[in-house]
Amino acid sequence: MKKLLSGNEAIALGAYHAGLRVAAAYPGTPSTEILENLSKFKDIHAEWAPNEKVAFEVGLGACYTGVRAMVSMKHVGLNVAADPFMAASVTGVRGGLVVVSADDPGIHSSQNEQDNRCFAKFAKIAMFEPSDSQDAYDIMPLAFEISERFDTPVMVRSTTRISHAKTVVDITKERPDSLPPAVFKRDMAKFVTLPVNARRRQQLTLERLEKLAEYSETCPLNRIIQGSADVGVISSGVAFNYAREVLPTASFLKLVMSYPLPQNMIRRFAAGVKRLVVIEELDPFIEEQVRAMGLEVEGKAFIPASGELNKDIICCAAQKAGWGALDVRKADGELQEMLGSLTKRPPLLCPGCPHTGVFYVLGSLGMRRREVGLVITGDIGCYTLAAYPQLNAMDTCACMGAGIGQALGMEKAGVGDKLVAVIGDSTFLHSGITGLLNAVYNKSSITIVILDNRTTAMTGHQHHPGTGFTAQGEETQAVDLVALVKSCGAANVQEVSAFDLRALRSVLREAIDKPELVVLVVRGDCVAISRKKVAPLAIDVKKCGRCLSCLSLGCAAIQKDGENMRIDAQLCAGCTLCQQKCAFNAIAPVLAEEATNA
Repeated sequence: MKKLLSGNEAIALGAYHAGLRVAAAYPGTPSTEILENLSKFKDIHAEWAPNEKVAFEVGLGACYTGVRAMVSMKHVGLNVAADPFMAASVTGVRGGLVVVSADDPGIHSSQNEQDNRCFAKFAKIAMFEPSDSQDAYDIMPLAFEISERFDTPVMVRSTTRISHAKTVVDITKERPDSLPPAVFKRDMAKFVTLPVNARRRQQLTLERLEKLAEYSETCPLNRIIQGSADVGVISSGVAFNYAREVLPTASFLKLVMSYPLPQNMIRRFAAGVKRLVVIEELDPFIEEQVRAMGLEVEGKAFIPASGELNKDIICCAAQKAGWGALDVRKADGELQEMLGSLTKRPPLLCPGCPHTGVFYVLGSLGMRRREVGLVITGDIGCYTLAAYPQLNAMDTCACMGAGIGQALGMEKAGVGDKLVAVIGDSTFLHSGITGLLNAVYNKSSITIVILDNRTTAMTGHQHHPGTGFTAQGEETQAVDLVALVKSCGAANVQEVSAFDLRALRSVLREAIDKPELVVLVVRGDCVAISRKKVAPLAIDVKKCGRCLSCLSLGCAAIQKDGENMRIDAQLCAGCTLCQQKCAFNAIAPVLAEEATNA
């Protein structure tokens, strides 16, 4: 049977057919859809964990009982999970354990660009890289088999293009009718990493790596594609597809198991070509290892070490290097010309977003308090978009949960500015709680604003411990954020509506001026999932003073139409923020019949 699947869908289906029993993840583009697809299967356990570290620990515990487990996350999520990830390499597994790291070359939806292939080498574990959805599907049963055979976690490294692009997949397997029961067999020497045990396990890890290297020589997914002997290309992942299109006559060594490298296979391949080339995305991960083998190899001298690759980039590099590329740049150039003619706009919060009001107020307070200063330390989420005009209301953004710690650090450094740390509900539960505990413990007087829109919005509205529902749609206990914050020792905790500008301005001013820690929980459901049937707003041009202050909200529904201002009824969510700030009372809800005609 053939299906058109994205790489993420293929990974999920391949894992399910391979007998997966437990899956855990934290949502993060480009990996999110893996767990979303797995959550549809009711004969497995699939969960959103509060963060990637917890997700990994769930998968690790499950595999210790002999069942197959998988954890998935985006590239920066593996940074969060690095502690149990490295421990898993030492303890090994019982049932198969696969960790999917979805990298983001080109930084489409991330705060950085990193090549997580280095993590596999760092942890001394096996790694696979799919080049399309068929590879992604085929890899999964082999990855679980290798994990169990060699007593190791196995990493599958995807990228944005592989995760989201769809290709035809030949579905060749079915889920087994029966699976072994979960049984934990005690083995202190294996599972308890006391130094005396870890030293012995470390030696076993090195021996395991040698065995994995031997296996890589015969791995069925690695293959040589014979072509011209003039140029031989070693490649993996999506870069293999681009290289094949640009250099169709070259010989290729396609590496799907890309760590540890099959050195004998590489030597045989190199001996049969005049020029050896490595084409890979991001770091010279393969190239450096091949060069360390004593082979002459070309690669990053011509191929960029940052950004997402494409045919045009590889074609330019190949022509410059003299690898004999086809001229494919014309078609791509026409596409880029067409894309360049499209109207550009900066990323914006959605019309009716509950984050708009609080950032408008913070931005305006900052402008009016220049004599004192106001620093807003931000975090990862939809609200990071508040850094853009017109709101201009975020000064830092590093990683999940960092805003609270950054504000505390600035305070303890002695900065004279007022400090506000802003964090979302999902991000607070991910890694903000420890920052709050630290602020309480170290007697901070910063203001912490938790934006509670009751979802993980930026990655597609996934549930989290505060929503009251699991990844598989089951009702569960929802975390009470106010009670949680108070239990951490914060004495001054207040709630305020995200859509009441006057109240927001009042509580923020009061909180910022207090010589003590204040936590504000700003409540307002994400408009994308709770859009109410309310009348859109309209501007009465006769009353409008054309002061343009409504534009300062940065709402895409508010537009300048010649000399007049207008509100697009199709975009307006009726949040009333613009109505509240209009000094001329020129904004009001559209009557029902007018809304229907619009």
